[in-house]
Amino acid sequence: MKAPNRSLQTRQRQRPAPPRRVLLVDDSRAQRQVFAIQLRRAGYEVSEAGSGFEALEICKAQEPDFVISDWVMPQLSGPELCQRFRALDRNKYGYFILLTSNSDSADISAGLAAGADDFLIKPVSGPELLARLSAGERMLRIEEELRSSNDMLRATLERLHEAQEAMERDLCEARKLQQGLVRERSGRFGHHELSLLLRPAGHIGGDLVGFFPIGADRVGIYALDVSGHGVTAALLTAQLSVHLSGSADQNVALRAAQMGHDAVNPAALAQFFNNMMLEEMTTDTYFTMIYADLNHVTGALSMVQAGHPHPVLQRADGRIERIGNGGMPVGVIEKPIFDEISLTLNPGDRLLITSDGLIEATNPAGRLLGEEGLDAIMRTNAFLTGHAFLESMAWSVSEYCRGERLDDISAVLIEHRAAAETVPIRHR
Repeated sequence: MKAPNRSLQTRQRQRPAPPRRVLLVDDSRAQRQVFAIQLRRAGYEVSEAGSGFEALEICKAQEPDFVISDWVMPQLSGPELCQRFRALDRNKYGYFILLTSNSDSADISAGLAAGADDFLIKPVSGPELLARLSAGERMLRIEEELRSSNDMLRATLERLHEAQEAMERDLCEARKLQQGLVRERSGRFGHHELSLLLRPAGHIGGDLVGFFPIGADRVGIYALDVSGHGVTAALLTAQLSVHLSGSADQNVALRAAQMGHDAVNPAALAQFFNNMMLEEMTTDTYFTMIYADLNHVTGALSMVQAGHPHPVLQRADGRIERIGNGGMPVGVIEKPIFDEISLTLNPGDRLLITSDGLIEATNPAGRLLGEEGLDAIMRTNAFLTGHAFLESMAWSVSEYCRGERLDDISAVLIEHRAAAETVPIRHR
């Protein structure tokens, strides 16, 4: 800022406030003249009115800061004028003083009920009048400061509201982009069907699920849950999605396959991400994950569990088993222990992988859904498959929480569909 501008602002700040305007209302012109001389000498701007109705017109045109009115006047008394004065649509508060010859408490109560701020008992001395106006000045200054603060607060709230609307629009777009990270919601590989579910608790979240083909007979399947919520978790999720995308030159698991080697095994992939988090990320964020390598010809599945909830295996006969020992999250310590799992999906079996937002869903009484609740949901919906099963599961969780989910929900359902049997036709 240039010096001349600073000098101008200083002069503006030091400029004295305009004088207060006082309206004198009395049917006695002589009485008004006495008060007017004293007030003008004290620096006030003075207007005069000989009746209550004349005073109201002046109040509408000038909005005086003070009204000093005699109690007894023809046509419109002082208290009646005060009532109408209070009913006017004003931009600021007006201080009303009633002059009366009667100090009876009942009259004072009536004046207060009419809206008067102060009373002066006739005869009124000049020093007393100026002292009462000085007291009224303090009240007007407080009112003006409050009004100014309210105006600033209102303007700030409007700016916050505009910023919130802009953020809301951005988050809605971010939600669309994040949902787009899950390129395919389902896939069929041989007799195996994959179904995905992703439901953020807010606009955006830290969960990610997906799959990609590794070769002619294998498919990679992943489920991630980044710690925390909101933008930070969503940004890390987006970066991890790039490393697990279907593009062979970006997908960490497929880089070795480009050089003629086998794809990276699940445990090595988890270790790669752990090193990346510790060496490249300047954040306290970590994530849990399950990455599985499924041979969809044989049903053999090798999997790494890194702090993610236990996958649930439901056999064809309805039995439910929890798989894995847990393992450590990714990005916490330099040499974590991940759990490596191998199993075979037989015809009719299915494996459900979920984030902790499901088993940690809480009802209004504060009780967790837990593993038992998830088992009950799986048994209840055993006759459903694919997305129908996942949607029914999500609905059950929402009903349990009464719609108040605090965490994201994501799931991967891997189903080994039994091959259709050939029924021979007998000829008679």
